[in-house]
Amino acid sequence: HSGFSCFQVKEPTKRIVLNSSDLEVEKDVTLELSNGSAIKATEVDTSVNDCETIALVFSSEVPTGKCKFTLKFSGKLNDSLKGLYRSKYTSHDTNEERYCAVTQFEACDAHRCFPCWDDPAIKASFDITLAVPKNRVALSNMPVKQEEDLPDGNRLVKFETTPIMSTYLVAIVVGEFDYIEDFTPEGIRVRVYTPVGKQEQGQFALEVAVKVLPYYKEYFKMPYPLPKMDLIAIGSFAAGAMENWGLVTYRETCLLVDQLMTSTQRKQWIALIVAHELAHQWFGNLVTMEWWTHLWLNEGYATFAEFLCVASLFPEYDMWTQFVTETWSPALKLDALKNSHPIEVPVGHPLEVDEIFDDISYSKGASVIRMLHRYIGDADFARGMNLYFNKYKYGNAATDDLWSTLEEVSNKPISSVMSLWTRQMGYPVISVRSEQDGNNRKFYLKQTQYWADGSPSSGESQMWMVPIEFSSSKAPNEVLHEVLLDKREAEVVISGVGENDWVKLNPGSAGFYRVQYSTEMLQKFKPAVADLSLPPLDRLGLLGDLFALVQSGQTSTDQALLLLEAMQNEDNCTVWSSMTSVLSKIRMLLQYAPDIQPNFINFGRRLLANIASTVSWDPRPDEGHKDKLLRNVILDLLYAFEDEASVAECHTRFEAHKNGSAPLWSDIRSTVYKTVLRSADAATYETFLTLYRQETLQEEKERILHALAAIRNESLHKEVLNFALTDEVRRQTTLTLMGAIAQSRKGRDLVWDYVKNNWDEIHKKYGTPVILSGFISASFSHYASEEMAVEVEKFFAENNTSGAERAVQQTVERIRINAAWLKRDLPCIKAFLQNFK
Repeated sequence: HSGFSCFQVKEPTKRIVLNSSDLEVEKDVTLELSNGSAIKATEVDTSVNDCETIALVFSSEVPTGKCKFTLKFSGKLNDSLKGLYRSKYTSHDTNEERYCAVTQFEACDAHRCFPCWDDPAIKASFDITLAVPKNRVALSNMPVKQEEDLPDGNRLVKFETTPIMSTYLVAIVVGEFDYIEDFTPEGIRVRVYTPVGKQEQGQFALEVAVKVLPYYKEYFKMPYPLPKMDLIAIGSFAAGAMENWGLVTYRETCLLVDQLMTSTQRKQWIALIVAHELAHQWFGNLVTMEWWTHLWLNEGYATFAEFLCVASLFPEYDMWTQFVTETWSPALKLDALKNSHPIEVPVGHPLEVDEIFDDISYSKGASVIRMLHRYIGDADFARGMNLYFNKYKYGNAATDDLWSTLEEVSNKPISSVMSLWTRQMGYPVISVRSEQDGNNRKFYLKQTQYWADGSPSSGESQMWMVPIEFSSSKAPNEVLHEVLLDKREAEVVISGVGENDWVKLNPGSAGFYRVQYSTEMLQKFKPAVADLSLPPLDRLGLLGDLFALVQSGQTSTDQALLLLEAMQNEDNCTVWSSMTSVLSKIRMLLQYAPDIQPNFINFGRRLLANIASTVSWDPRPDEGHKDKLLRNVILDLLYAFEDEASVAECHTRFEAHKNGSAPLWSDIRSTVYKTVLRSADAATYETFLTLYRQETLQEEKERILHALAAIRNESLHKEVLNFALTDEVRRQTTLTLMGAIAQSRKGRDLVWDYVKNNWDEIHKKYGTPVILSGFISASFSHYASEEMAVEVEKFFAENNTSGAERAVQQTVERIRINAAWLKRDLPCIKAFLQNFK
């Protein structure tokens, strides 16, 4: 490789330091000055490589002014899923193993491909030229400018000059691909690149992308600035997707849709991911965070925008209801830990940024932006975004820059309110009680910090400015009253509320806080929950708040079970999804109380009785999107509670699928596979391995892999773990499968034993921080004893966990919370479940 850089020297210097890692840089470096003279470097100093930098050393001082140098360097295509790496795939024609070359530069890995200043605030324009085999597709951020054949039989591909941009957004892909294309009304060419022979699987993503670009153009009142937009499916890829400007890379499972085998949930997810990455083309690429401390500006905003966009383009998806379960709720759970972190995290060394690609940066970030959006209204929010893009386009911005532009258009104290949410860790629980005074009701509000372990807040604890809305049974879908709680305690008087009316705080779950109601206020919700007159978002918000108080010891588990019992008539897919989360958490806890597990299974079956009779195994001609999502949720619950009729149905349908008489349709495959495999013998296990090996759609392969984790036979369980570690399973998926195995008590112990004996190999081979962190959290957070907390903590303290230290701390904290919860509430859970023998 060779590359040149034009830059300006501001002070005379004998050393020019830039980022470089895993590259051999040739010593022959010449610096061309603006006056036409040149200075040769005497040395390329690599002794600073522990900082992933090199220094060009000159015998005399380089004067101030513009200059240019050319570097020659070489590097290897690695298997590390970062920098410029190779991604393995199977050729469609000969079935042989091949490789494509692909880049993944975020956060700080561009300097593994070429020496550069690998900092988001140091922007440049890039001229990319590639020498590639003639039979390979070559892509970069910009369209091809010129191609020519080379004497060695390869071809030279030159791309147009990019706009000024950050290094982490530069992208290169070379490999075998097909594509389909379309154009937006403005003439932007959009292509989806797929594995050869699978163009039709890119159709849905293409349809979404050509709608999404015009949506953002109109909402931001700012055109997409590049002439083309490529979306490409990559076989081996650490993240879900990466927003490289003009060339977005995706895992196959995050982009490709098979009309027969892709589930409704997956299709919706792909729409969200496409909308997320294309939002970045403005928010992140056109205007970039100043430094990694403001990573949340990229990810939190794009996560909010994906829901904003898809809710507009696909209103039948009911996205804002799903936002609460998919984004708001996970953020609240993580941010209640002592080992959480603020949205804005001081990042010193760039390598520290890997740890904050988590539910705080993405989901809490999106949730506080949604709260802000609700606070100032959509019109002012959109106007503020247009002002923001016009002020900072092709440059960099910090969190305060966003607040100041939104404050300018809304005339509300945005900076004062929002800085408390982004610079402080955690969030408040608002305790509320009320007194009736004639036709008015007086509410007493108090905010304290919520901790998942139930720790009391000290007198000097943090405080927030909390936009609080009220609704009531008089008009359940309207905001009755709103107030900005800017102190610890306040009294609020609302007129026209009767003593028998329920009053709900945080209607629509738009505020990022929990609510603790007085017993008297809580009791008024029960009839409204049972007859569904309390709106869906408020039903799931009520359950989520109560269950959070259960886990922190502020109320008892039987209170959550009583509320669940009152929800037997529930018919909303998203509320059922929230109920599933609560039921799953209790079920995990009761893995360590096996004597009452059968009673809990009976409770679950009783809870499901009404809804199960309305859910069909086959699609109905008149069903909508939410009906399909509801089926997915309920069938999974029937699997979890081992419903006998469901088990029989799954076995019958799998036999017909296996012999080819009635192939399973997409939305029930997961449930059928898991149910059949739960009681699998060796022959059934081999049947599924054969199905896995024959399959080419990665989504279906992963579906089979996850189902294998359901096996209960202990010897087969070990076989599944061994299979996860073979080359037949993609490296990005291995730890996900191991985490799935660890969802059962015996599987968890099996995986933990393997980790203890093979950690160095795991860390070296699968050590991408995002994947490693997710694996540790998913696998071991469900232990529920102080002994295991000590063992996990001690083991990881003595072994290398670089990039996943925070995940380890959070996991240990969760184990201790589980242990305290089990010890505290086991008697009341036993007493409640006595009625379900």
